Amino acid sequence: MMVLELQCANGHTFEGWFSNSEAFNRQKEACEIHCPVCEDNRVIQVLSPVAIKKNDRPSTSEESEKPGEEVLKEFYDYIKNNFEEVGTDFAKEALKIHYGVSEKRNIRGSSTADEEKTLTEEGVEFFKVPVPKEKE
Repeated sequence: MMVLELQCANGHTFEGWFSNSEAFNRQKEACEIHCPVCEDNRVIQVLSPVAIKKNDRPSTSEESEKPGEEVLKEFYDYIKNNFEEVGTDFAKEALKIHYGVSEKRNIRGSSTADEEKTLTEEGVEFFKVPVPKEKE
């Protein structure tokens, strides 16, 4: 999944989520991408703002990796503690939530490529998070 910064002919900027650059190009050529503000379908990709902060303090590789590892651990712990595990029923449960059959809540689980395609076609918003294998 990739996120692109887009702009319509009227100057409104917005994000677009695409499975790859081919999907973006295909949707753009078919005029399927619309500005969420004015519905204009004449969109272009613009550069996304990026900031990189350089740390002038020398550090060991062990010190520089630890904060990142801690942030990732907090991120995965948050998902584990705040999203209901639905296993391989993820797509089914996401569709039920989307259509109001089940209560709205955070869920996590796994799905096949075909199920993800169906979710996308139905307008269900989801995102994939790579989950590391737990240490034994």
